[in-house]
Amino acid sequence: MRLEDADLLEGLVRAFSPTYHEGEAVRYLVGVMRKLGYAASIDPAGNAVGTRGSGENEILLLGHIDTVPGEVPVRREGDLLYGRGTVDAKGPLACFTAAAARVTPPPGWRFTVIGAVAEEGDSRGALFLRGSHRPKALIIGEPSRWDKIALGFKGSLWSEYTLRQPVAHTAGRQASASDAAFDFWTRVRAWCAHFNSGQTSTFTQVTPSLRGMESGSDGFTDTARLRMNFRLPPGLSPDDLTAQLNALAGGANLGFGDRIPAFRSEKNTPLVRGFLGAIRAEGGEPAFSLKTGTSDMNLVAPIWGCPAVAYGPGDSSLDHTPDEHTSLDEYQKSIRVLARMLAQAESLFPEAALPSSGG
Repeated sequence: MRLEDADLLEGLVRAFSPTYHEGEAVRYLVGVMRKLGYAASIDPAGNAVGTRGSGENEILLLGHIDTVPGEVPVRREGDLLYGRGTVDAKGPLACFTAAAARVTPPPGWRFTVIGAVAEEGDSRGALFLRGSHRPKALIIGEPSRWDKIALGFKGSLWSEYTLRQPVAHTAGRQASASDAAFDFWTRVRAWCAHFNSGQTSTFTQVTPSLRGMESGSDGFTDTARLRMNFRLPPGLSPDDLTAQLNALAGGANLGFGDRIPAFRSEKNTPLVRGFLGAIRAEGGEPAFSLKTGTSDMNLVAPIWGCPAVAYGPGDSSLDHTPDEHTSLDEYQKSIRVLARMLAQAESLFPEAALPSSGG
């Protein structure tokens, strides 16, 4: 393994960067990019942006530099590197940075690597980019394993149920606010089970999750609250689910947070073909996956309308865990795969060739 590749990743992981506190990691990555030959800077949203080449045709490699909270001590144990972000998603971002540095963009092309801020929060980094880029191809940095590419992510809807009602005596017949909240959640789960009937894939099912519950009383009014998240499949929009939840609420108040539709990209694209060939060239048997979480792909790919995949080293089952770690050998393989794919840019997208210059 090239030592500098492992050092790049370890240095990025050591710059602990929970969401909204990414400054140190962003500055580190920009510095590394400059040493590797990128034109690199920090954009107004706080993203680390590095570009190689200057053509109009862009391959955009969009990773995220923030992590969930909770530091995991950074250490190497043989082939494994431990630390918060080694999987989600500094491993893929470091892979992008190292791979694009190995390939000289052909005339008319540029490779842009971005470490976006706040992907685990409000995605302000990715949202800032939507109006300033129009790439020919998009690669999202998420762990897929070195020999797999991810084609889609489920959507997400957050909701909060609040019920306030006059205090009821425990000997009376009126249900308590807590009872009513429990009954509502039971109705929601029953509706989701009906929706999922016949759906054998988790990706095509709606997944309800109760993330918080509380109740209280001031002596006159009882209050019950539920905080819920729903992972949405293609075909169920956030607006459709919002209407259904309101119909089930029975007069309680429902508030709604981020509404993110599911997204699934096409399989038969030049970008996918390039990855399949590169994985095979490295001795792998390529495979596809569909993710049950969300990513910045959900927000930018529908706007840009270009071929899109997610790729990067790491086992996604270790996301957000206290045991988060990645294989440095797999990380190196993913760099080689991505570099092979980028080297094919001109042949994969022949329609993007530069027009002939006028005399």
